[in-house]
Amino acid sequence: MELGKKIRQLRFKAGLTQEQLAEKLGIVPQSVSKWENAVAMPDVTLLPLLAEIFGVSIDDLFDLTTEQRLNRIENRLETEEELPQDLFWEYEEFLKAQISSEQHRKRATELIAYLYWHRMNAYAQKVRRYAKDAIRLSPDEKGCQWMLQMAEGHAVWDWNVANHTAAIDFYRELVGKHPDSALPYAYLLDNLIADHRVEEAEKVLARLCQKRSKPIANQVYRAHIALARFDEPAADRIMEELVDTHPDDSACLFEAAQYFAQKCDYERAIAYYERSFDCEKRRPRFQDQLQGIACIHQIRGDRRKAAETYDRIIDLLRNEWGFTEENALRHAQDEKARLLDEIS
Repeated sequence: MELGKKIRQLRFKAGLTQEQLAEKLGIVPQSVSKWENAVAMPDVTLLPLLAEIFGVSIDDLFDLTTEQRLNRIENRLETEEELPQDLFWEYEEFLKAQISSEQHRKRATELIAYLYWHRMNAYAQKVRRYAKDAIRLSPDEKGCQWMLQMAEGHAVWDWNVANHTAAIDFYRELVGKHPDSALPYAYLLDNLIADHRVEEAEKVLARLCQKRSKPIANQVYRAHIALARFDEPAADRIMEELVDTHPDDSACLFEAAQYFAQKCDYERAIAYYERSFDCEKRRPRFQDQLQGIACIHQIRGDRRKAAETYDRIIDLLRNEWGFTEENALRHAQDEKARLLDEIS
C-alpha cells in the first residue's frame, strides 16, 4: 500500500479529519491532502510523530512485509552503535511475535538474539569506560575491576570461574541431539582444548573426522591438541608439514598464523598473516588477518605500525566491502585515532 493511502486509512481509523491531523502535526491541512492523493510525501522528520499519533511503528506506516521488516532490523543493528529505547522495545515486541510463526521463527530467533547481544555490547562499552575511570581513581578496590573483567573478557585467575565446562556441556548435548552436524563438534573441540581436556578432545576429533572430510582443519586441531598436551615439538611439526603441503592455501596459512601468534612467535605469525591475506581469492576479503597483524604490533608497542595496519583495514572496508557508516568501519577509524593519540 502506498504511504498516502496508508495515512488516509490510519486517519479514518483514528477518527481524525485532515484538519485535526494537520493541527497535531503543526502543518497546514493542504499538506495532508497532498499526501493522501500522492501529490507529495511527508517530510521524514514528521514520520515519528505520525507513527505516535496513529499508535503504530514507522515501519507500519509503510506497510512493509515481515521479511522487509526483518531486513530493516538487521540493517539497523549493523549500522547503529546503540538503538534508542523505544526502537529497541518495538523490535523486541515484533521479533517475539514472529517467533511463534513457522515461516519466520528461525530468522526471528536469530535476530532477537542479535538484538539482545547488540544491547549488551552497547552497555558493555559503557561499563568499560566508567569502570576504567573508577579504577584509575581507586586502583586497589576490586568492585570495578571485576566489572571490567566481565565487560572486556579479561583473564580470570580462579579456575572454577575460568573453565569452559558450561560451554562444553552445551555443545556435548548438541552433538548428542544432532550427531550429523559438524559445526557443534568444532565448538566442542575449541572449548575442550582451551581447558586442556585433551583425552576428550581426541575422541571428539576422531568423531568429527568421520563426519566431514577437511584434512587441513583436522590437522590444525591435532596441532592444538599436541600443544595443549605441552608437546610443542610435535605441534610445530604438524603445522609446518601442513603449510609445506598447502603453501598457497589462504585458510591453511591463516591457521598457521593463529598458531604461531598463540605461541608468541610474532615474526612468523605476521609473515603467515600476510601470506594468507595475499593468497585470499575471494572478494571482498575478510579483515581477520589484518586485525591479527595490528594486534601484534600493539603487543610489541609499535603504535604507528598498528595505526598503519588499521589504515589497510579501513581501505579494505571502504573499497572491497563498500562500507560508508557501518559499525566495523567506525570501529577501525576509532582504533586508528586512539593509536595515533597514544603516539602523540
